[in-house]
Amino acid sequence: MSWNLEQLLRANAAVDDYKIRSDKTESYELFFVHDKLETTRSTDTTETTVTVYVDHDGFRGDSSFKLYAATTEAEAAQKIADAVKKAGVIKNQMYALPENETLDGVVASNFTEMTPAALAKAMADAVFGAELYAHGSINALEIFVYRHVVTVKNSRGIDKRETKYSAMIEAIPTWNEGESVELYECQRFNRFDAAKVTAEIEQKMREVRDRAYAKAPAEKPACTVVLDAAELAQLIGDIAYDLDYATVYAGSNPFSIGHTVQKEPTGDKLNVTMRGMVEGSVASALFDADGTTLVDTEVIRDGIVVDYCGSHRFAQYLERKTTGRLVCMDVAAGTLTDAELAGKPYFRCVSMSGLQVDVYNDYIGGEVRLAYYCENGETVPMTGISISGKLSAALASMRLSAERTATGNYYGPKLAAFEGIEIV
Repeated sequence: MSWNLEQLLRANAAVDDYKIRSDKTESYELFFVHDKLETTRSTDTTETTVTVYVDHDGFRGDSSFKLYAATTEAEAAQKIADAVKKAGVIKNQMYALPENETLDGVVASNFTEMTPAALAKAMADAVFGAELYAHGSINALEIFVYRHVVTVKNSRGIDKRETKYSAMIEAIPTWNEGESVELYECQRFNRFDAAKVTAEIEQKMREVRDRAYAKAPAEKPACTVVLDAAELAQLIGDIAYDLDYATVYAGSNPFSIGHTVQKEPTGDKLNVTMRGMVEGSVASALFDADGTTLVDTEVIRDGIVVDYCGSHRFAQYLERKTTGRLVCMDVAAGTLTDAELAGKPYFRCVSMSGLQVDVYNDYIGGEVRLAYYCENGETVPMTGISISGKLSAALASMRLSAERTATGNYYGPKLAAFEGIEIV
């Protein structure tokens, strides 16, 4: 842009405050059909979001719009005027923007050890290095390596910039024996571990193979139910994310400070800390969308809610400390070992259509697309079944694994075992 955005914003007398957030993203992308590289692509894009704040009648209104490289000065001025009109009818309780902080930082990642092209190739090699078996293949593979430069500026002296890296691997493991069976596998991370990528693709290859052979059991087993990290992250996240200031302000949080999440626990007690960064997560950041510095906050200790966290705006409403909006979740390890888990029959859910958690109706359940029934060292793949139970009973009996792993915004136990969840 040859014109100055901040000058335009200051020139409009109706704008009381403003915020500008920009995300410049460079990508290097590989597209494979089977194991043949079909397309290589690089992109360089910038997305800018502007928010204007208008104070009126004792309220604060806000409205946002996007700008692009082709946006002219006249178009930007009109967008500002339109946003002012919209903000003028919004009636939010008054609040101040964060102020007077500057930063130029980097979110830790090992992506800088190689060029984007070399890194993308190494990721492809890790995928195709997996054991695919006689009837297995990777039907399609797409790899995206990103470098983001995120900046946030506002009218109150916030001027922050962070550089961070991320990658996404999308693969279609396929089993071709009789009827073809496919699974979609998506991995997102900011720290590359070739061995981990290979191991996870091998695991998905075994799962797609077992999906081809799995059958609904003649009799539903009655045993311990085990959830893997992805479902465990959803379960705990449904509790922890409702401890955000915005949810508390709206009065829709099911648990408050001092409340017991696990009533009369017989398993491992839950300990959760919300963080700005956790190992491997693409959501790791130094500051939030408002430019607020992120402050790690323990929200659940020994199964009891001990704190909330959230944005600068809602911290003011609740008169609590500002932590910034935290989206990364760190869950402490438990005491369950592989040897202890193998000591009795268990039913391990490895692929679900989506775990359903309803805190208000005390429910946990969902359709299981693939599970393993494990007993005396033997593993039987099963499908066509569901799980169902009381959430309170599941949380009370929950045993968390001593081993931890990273997935999405979660770093915590690799799995958890539950009593009282029925296989239906």
